[in-house]
Amino acid sequence: MSLLDCFCTSRTQVESLRPEKQSETSTHQNLVDEPTLSLLPPSTRASEVICSTNVSHYELQVEIGRGFDNLTSVHLARHTPTGTLVTVKITNLENCTEERLKALQKAVILSHFFRHPNITTYWTVFTVGSWLWVISPFMAYGSASQLLRTYFPEGMSETLIRNILFGAVRGLNYLHQNGCIHRSIKASHILISGDGLVTLSGLSHLHSLVKHGQKHRAVYDFPQFSTSVQPWLSPELLRQDLHGYNVKSDIYSVGITACELASGQVPFQDMHRTQMLLQKLKGPPYSPLDISIFPQSESRMKISRSGVDSGIGESVHVSSGTHTVNSDRLQTPPSKTFSPAFLSLVQLCLQQDPEKRPSASSLLSHVFFKQAINSTTSSVTLD
Repeated sequence: MSLLDCFCTSRTQVESLRPEKQSETSTHQNLVDEPTLSLLPPSTRASEVICSTNVSHYELQVEIGRGFDNLTSVHLARHTPTGTLVTVKITNLENCTEERLKALQKAVILSHFFRHPNITTYWTVFTVGSWLWVISPFMAYGSASQLLRTYFPEGMSETLIRNILFGAVRGLNYLHQNGCIHRSIKASHILISGDGLVTLSGLSHLHSLVKHGQKHRAVYDFPQFSTSVQPWLSPELLRQDLHGYNVKSDIYSVGITACELASGQVPFQDMHRTQMLLQKLKGPPYSPLDISIFPQSESRMKISRSGVDSGIGESVHVSSGTHTVNSDRLQTPPSKTFSPAFLSLVQLCLQQDPEKRPSASSLLSHVFFKQAINSTTSSVTLD
């Protein structure tokens, strides 16, 4: 039973991730690994990895989304020789600019280097004419953004946010340890498998701090981000000045994502880039209680002195192509509370000064994640 099923029934304790052993290759040895995190999750055991590059082996079922600034269509498909459900991302390379092609190439290359349960795995990549096909494990619950739109339009409970963010920050910590900045942390790039495994996607935006064998303290590469990504970007990334930015810009994005998961809305989404930058620079760190960053929302939230989260209430039916939840209970209650621990996490992440933000490693030790550390690691799977 998954975490979402859990909220439909009872508050059963969440079990921890049970990684399988995996052999290391010389390619992987150059990367920094956490001893217990360098293993592939159960859903990607070597015997289950799909490596076929024959397009006739994939039967497309339904389009389940689009990505890469709408250039990529994402499909649920069946690998016919094995019957395994997979995700197929299809991109027409003729529609991509040179910058987009480089980003795709980078994502494909990096996917072969990274080995971590909280980083999205590419099983195989091949071309069919001018079309790039990327085969990866099927994530039955889709993205955290899809969960918000479908089941939690007024935001998730702290328990669900805790488990989703904990997995995402673990993946982010792995990237930072390997000298990489993600640059696109948001709910739509956090994927959840049918057994509750949380993984980070969106590697096409990633940038390495390592150049010519040396690790630099800051980056001065400012790509032309699409407007769809800007609400999550840090002030220093939007500012594009001589100070540059570093891995702490991702921590700011974690704070915005936390607000997104808690409120069901994207902060700053309807603002012009200049107004957004001024808003991010003008005052103290924001929180899910600040209605000024949610122009079209109404605040019905309050601070909880007890530290107990508000829970999730009633009714859901999952559409085809995603994991099925049978329950009459799944709807956010009309009044929502946030614990001091959660508000503290958000405020730390949204500090204007990057040096005052915690590292991904220290963020994992924050009091908000204590329950996740004690009971779950990065999985949200239940017996």
